[in-house]
Amino acid sequence: MTDIPVDLDKHRGMAAQKATDLRRALAEVETNIRELRERESDLENRMMTAPAMSWPEAAVKARYLLNLYAASLPNEDTRHRALVAALFDDFVRLSGET
Repeated sequence: MTDIPVDLDKHRGMAAQKATDLRRALAEVETNIRELRERESDLENRMMTAPAMSWPEAAVKARYLLNLYAASLPNEDTRHRALVAALFDDFVRLSGET
């Protein structure tokens, strides 16, 4: 007996290797989604508890909310998507960003 671990993936058939790779990828995606939701929740809690101290800070909160709103719009709703895009352009123009 040795202390060297055996790579079991090398002893599996191609179908089993693909299935294992898919399970590992899915587990990684699920972990990333869970971590993203936790970070989003933390961000939203900070946005709710800390009042904006300037117009640019308020615009950051507005951008976040508008992005959430735009993500929920159906693809066919081009009018509202264009309105959100125009508002983002206004934010850039009024804030002096280029």
